[in-house]
Amino acid sequence: MLTLLVFLPLLGSLLSGLLPSFVGKKGVIWFPTVLCLLSLILSVILMFQAISGESYTIILGNWINSGNLKIGWALRLDMLSAMMLFVVMLVSTLVHIYSIGYMDHDPHKARFFSYLSLFTFAMLMLVTSNNFLQLFFGWEGVGLCSYLLIGFWFKKQSANAAAIKAFLVNRVGDLGLILGIAIIYYLTGSLDYDVVFNNISSILHLDIKFLNYNIPYIEITCFLLFIGAMGKSAQIGLHTWLADAMEGPTPVSALIHAATMVTAGVFLVARCSPLFEYAPIALNFVIIVGALTSIFAAFIAISQNDIKKIIAYSTCSQLGYMFFACGLSAYSAGMFHLVTHAFFKALLFLGAGSIIHALTDEKDIRKMGGLARLLPYTCGAMWIGSLALVGLPPFAGFFSKDIILEAAWAHQSSNGYIAFYLGLLAAFLTAFYSWKILFLVFHGKARSDISKAHESPLYILIPLFVLSVGAVISGWIGYIMVDTHHDFWHGAILILDNHKALINAHHVPILVKASPIIVALLGILLAWLFYIKRTNLPLIFSSKFSFLYNISKNKFWFDELYELLLCHPLKVMGNFLWNKGDIGVIDKFGPDGITYICKKFASKIKSFQSGYVYHYAFTMFFGLIALFSWQFLIFFGWV
Repeated sequence: MLTLLVFLPLLGSLLSGLLPSFVGKKGVIWFPTVLCLLSLILSVILMFQAISGESYTIILGNWINSGNLKIGWALRLDMLSAMMLFVVMLVSTLVHIYSIGYMDHDPHKARFFSYLSLFTFAMLMLVTSNNFLQLFFGWEGVGLCSYLLIGFWFKKQSANAAAIKAFLVNRVGDLGLILGIAIIYYLTGSLDYDVVFNNISSILHLDIKFLNYNIPYIEITCFLLFIGAMGKSAQIGLHTWLADAMEGPTPVSALIHAATMVTAGVFLVARCSPLFEYAPIALNFVIIVGALTSIFAAFIAISQNDIKKIIAYSTCSQLGYMFFACGLSAYSAGMFHLVTHAFFKALLFLGAGSIIHALTDEKDIRKMGGLARLLPYTCGAMWIGSLALVGLPPFAGFFSKDIILEAAWAHQSSNGYIAFYLGLLAAFLTAFYSWKILFLVFHGKARSDISKAHESPLYILIPLFVLSVGAVISGWIGYIMVDTHHDFWHGAILILDNHKALINAHHVPILVKASPIIVALLGILLAWLFYIKRTNLPLIFSSKFSFLYNISKNKFWFDELYELLLCHPLKVMGNFLWNKGDIGVIDKFGPDGITYICKKFASKIKSFQSGYVYHYAFTMFFGLIALFSWQFLIFFGWV
């Protein structure tokens, strides 16, 4: 069953991509969609099996057998992978259905659905991997497919640039991941999860001396693994690709940002909890990076006007919550937020796509307004998604976000308190920019011609309805994930006995519990003042606090900084090595030099080929004279 679930999307991809003429124009759409639906049904069955405590590994065959390195190709089912299977397949299936309507007029639907299903397959391979090398295979597969999907409209220069940027930035993080995997093999002699995790005690005492400091290998390993997670999950410093990825079709944005690619980093940290639990320095680093990302991305989002980019930075911010939850050893809370976030963030992205579809590709929220009466279903979906995102009861985000902030307070450390207060401020900003979207898009007067706007077709509305239900009830159902009275994960996640942030989170003061709701309401109130009550306030604020506004608007100038410090110097160095090294030395004295000498020599020889017989006879005559003269000298012993 597990094998069938994983490989059905691959079959759909092959049918659409390689055999479009065989399956027909409708088949390239429906085959991948139906096969994903079947995988979704199987994922539900497997999740119930995992909840009951069932776990197993299916060996598909041997992959590598070289010396001491023996790696099999296997699929692993436990509670952690089962949860990810369900989330990935649910969002992927809904995105496939949504794409039927959204990509209806695109002439390259076959290629799009092929990429979409291949992306799903790669993510399934990642979450069901039984060893680090197989995980890396799925990891890189997701990266490759993201490049293909972001750059799907390859005739747009901006789409090509965004695809390349996503690919290259992720390679930075992937270098950290592969170095971490290499150290794991060096220390344990294996890449199999069970072997590595069961032999942790034997490597805890191993360290390396650096600048007179003894640094444990396990800290270095976890740090490198997290660098990989930072790239894939767009944490501060390696986040610059995420907003640009919006150049791809909206269904791609939903798939990448909701439940697949960007959540792979969170899954990696949770999967490697048996390593991170023994690396306190690395855990603190995860807390700080996650907390900074949550406030950093939220601060950027408040000044953006592209609806998809606002939601993209929201994703970045929410991933920060998930990471600092993992850093607090509250992995269950991080995974809980991953699940709820999949519902409401996919809902917001697909809702944004419905708006863009209705307004013929308009993305600037300043040019919208008054769409509530024309797009009532989309408006309702966006309201539900926004309420879940800001964490107001009884919506899903209320349960998952609150338990993370409560765990941060209950951690009772300086890093925990930093994460709590930064998380609160991020929650305030989240509420502000979420209602900025709602007020500017759906309410007030229309700021452009919206007469032709119309509600989206059924294929687009069905996924919105399903996700709306999930954004409401997933918090109630999923709260069992953070219930400390029983082991929901059945050993798939390890938490040491002295790491009690999640346990103590249920007993924090009432003011701590209520503070996320308070700041969210304040953020909504401020958005109402800015965009409904006194519409001149944004202009006044941006003028009076121009420095802060410019920082937010220009995204802290990260792209410009990287261009100045990395890209431009590397371009200069590359041009120098190309002109002076490659062309000036290697080519000049190598292939080009030899070619020049041969051509010169050939041109001189060519001059002797006059075509006149008497010239050839004269040459032969002198040749014979020279030959006889040489023999004469030899005969008399003069040479």
